[in-house]
Amino acid sequence: MPRRLAASAAALAALLAAAFTAAPPAPAAPTRSAEPAASATVTAGAGFWHTSGRKILDEAGNPVRIAGVNWFGFETSNYVAHGLWSRDYRSMIDQMKSLGYNTIRLPYSDDIFKGTTPTSLNTSGGMNADLVGLNSLGVMDKLVDYAGTVGMKVILDRHRPDSGGQSALWYTSSVPESTWLANLKSIAARYAGNSAVVGIDLHNEPHDPACWGCGDQATDWRLAAQRGGEAVLSANSKLLIFVEGVQSFNGSSYWWGGNLQGAGQYPVQLSVAGRVVYSAHDYATSVAQQSWFSDPSFPANMPGIWDKNWGYLFNQNLAPVWVGEFGTTLQSATDQTWLRALVQYLRPTATAGADSFQWTFWSWNPNSGDTGGILNDDWTTVNTVKDGYLASVKSPGFGGGPGGGSGDTQPPSVPGGLAVTGVTASSVSLSWAASTDDTGVTGYEVYRGGSKVASVAGTSYTDGGLGAATAYSYTVRAKDAAGNVSAASAAVTATTSAGGGGSAGCAAEISLNDWGSGLTATVTVTNTGTAATKGWQVVWTWPTGLQISGSWSADVTRDGQAVTARSLAYNGVLAPAASTAFGVQATRTDASAAASATPVCTATS
Repeated sequence: MPRRLAASAAALAALLAAAFTAAPPAPAAPTRSAEPAASATVTAGAGFWHTSGRKILDEAGNPVRIAGVNWFGFETSNYVAHGLWSRDYRSMIDQMKSLGYNTIRLPYSDDIFKGTTPTSLNTSGGMNADLVGLNSLGVMDKLVDYAGTVGMKVILDRHRPDSGGQSALWYTSSVPESTWLANLKSIAARYAGNSAVVGIDLHNEPHDPACWGCGDQATDWRLAAQRGGEAVLSANSKLLIFVEGVQSFNGSSYWWGGNLQGAGQYPVQLSVAGRVVYSAHDYATSVAQQSWFSDPSFPANMPGIWDKNWGYLFNQNLAPVWVGEFGTTLQSATDQTWLRALVQYLRPTATAGADSFQWTFWSWNPNSGDTGGILNDDWTTVNTVKDGYLASVKSPGFGGGPGGGSGDTQPPSVPGGLAVTGVTASSVSLSWAASTDDTGVTGYEVYRGGSKVASVAGTSYTDGGLGAATAYSYTVRAKDAAGNVSAASAAVTATTSAGGGGSAGCAAEISLNDWGSGLTATVTVTNTGTAATKGWQVVWTWPTGLQISGSWSADVTRDGQAVTARSLAYNGVLAPAASTAFGVQATRTDASAAASATPVCTATS
């Protein structure tokens, strides 16, 4: 997950290393064979894949588009995908598919080759029953096999050398290059007969001192990627080799793993043609502030930045480009603008088809500290606003996998123009534009949050029985007679009226990330009242030895030792029990200055 930044200051590097929560997974097992993939709305292309120019093609030569999510956990000290403490793995994968995602990037660390035992697995009431007694690789087998059964693909991501943290280079003092190569070969052989696994991401986010094309065997990531790629192909010549960028090239710095400026001049060359896919990571201000976000031309400057760092490889038809990680909490207006611009740059599936940038969003998990996830903190409901941003670039119909049936697999177009047409204290009325389909649209499914609340034949619906002064988010999907379901529409949010009474109140809690010379404070504001807030203000006291150097998602001012944070236009309205968060960064000029504080929150309604 986020720990990808091109940061020059040591303090900022320490901040990022501490803030990234996940980004972080026995001897080699026999080759595993996949079960036939069922005909499904969301299916990736049949068989193993290869490349041609900037396209990725399936076994039959049909272009495909990776449109997926990162599901992390195997690379952490849990040694298993996160969230299985709450849900069965099948329901998790089924939900990914139902939302229109077709690929899972599955991070792991080299620790899982030591026979690690998963922790935090919920096996009560028959949940995850077939995972009982398995080691980490055995659980991974189950996840991969089930993904293949329902028509999804998997990209395995060597995310960390061990569960303790990620590394700048592909090796460390305790995990040498020889171990990295042996484990790449082992996991490639493990899934050699299973086309659910289409490729391996060789190492997550190489960064300084990693270089590209410098010729130093100890630091040249491009040369190492060639050695790693050959190790994979020696065990399974049909896999794609995903190669991330570095941090710096010829004095130009970018996000960790996101700088592919040198790949045009110094391409990765492998003994098997049609296997290399370049991968970039890209983030917004919830991960770290960068100069381009404050440029007066933002966001018009972003396509040029993306072109320079990785987009040129696609634009010049040199190779496919996969944005393997991108994400944001969406708490700031800058991040919202950035995500809209990036999604547009990736090229909508509706207009560019499979001849588009590939992508997997970071992350599916909600417990990614600096981005959050597609799922909410309950690990079940969907952040429909975040999911809605991705609607135009989802690609839910690549055609059947091995054993897939024929017939209509083309979903309807995404419903457009979803709008709130009326609100009362207990209801929200919606309307949207009709979808189109090659065989005809038969109806629409209306979702409140991540739950379907209605199936209707027309293009309007009133959702009743709601709570007063409460915010609700809605999306709509179209369906046809064959059962194909479109990707979700863009989300809309409505707040029911107060309904005569209630008062607003709020509470604030500060969480500190302190590294000595500086810190960040994440402040969570929660509406504790019975009516929606119109705004909020949080006040606390800090000694003058803590100097505020930045903030986000709030208007932060200081008068002596008193720090005041006020809500912004987009996060002042909170329904009862709803929460939002903002952050403050400070440097410590007095080593004795304590950062602990008791915040006082005041709400207006």
